Amino acid sequence: MSTATTTSLPTADHSCDPVTIGIVSISDRASTGVYEDKGLPALKDWLSRALLNPITFEARLIPDEQATISATLTELVDEAKCSLVLTTGGTGPALRDVTPEATLAVAHKEMPGFGEQMRQISLAFVPTAILSRQVAVIRHQSLIINLPGQPKAIAETLEGLKDDQGQAVVHGIFAAVPYCIDLIGGPYLETRPEVCKAFRPKNAVRPANNR
Repeated sequence: MSTATTTSLPTADHSCDPVTIGIVSISDRASTGVYEDKGLPALKDWLSRALLNPITFEARLIPDEQATISATLTELVDEAKCSLVLTTGGTGPALRDVTPEATLAVAHKEMPGFGEQMRQISLAFVPTAILSRQVAVIRHQSLIINLPGQPKAIAETLEGLKDDQGQAVVHGIFAAVPYCIDLIGGPYLETRPEVCKAFRPKNAVRPANNR
């Protein structure tokens, strides 16, 4: 199942670069209608709150089939021209969990820091975080990241951990995503700091009047 939708919050800054983002939920049961998929809504909600950019979402709901996952990621990058692709589901040790293998199969470069940080964040909540096998890779000028399967864990790993005053205690992985996409030639992503403050070196920050 695939859909493309444009989402702009009322406060979106239309002077920001538009971006196309692929979101992929990988689940045998959800893809066959056994239960309602919660991964795609969770991804869309978080990204819409975090980014100032106008977003076109390319959404896919697919089963845990390695060839299908690889083909979907390739299509989103090579044909739909997504600068960022986020997947959810299929990253554990179970026999049908093959998302990391499918992702690595289409990679040009691996970015291991993303998976390492996601596991560190999740370990603050559950000891079974060490069973997660999320990976992140670059294909052409696109960044692909595997995320956990639960909506709560998706938000935690993207956003990080904050104290009672809303200050970052552990940085989420999305803080590094905009600069990574800069480096591979993608659009300039701008975040809402109250959700996720993106980090860039000073010489990589684009002045507001140069948008």
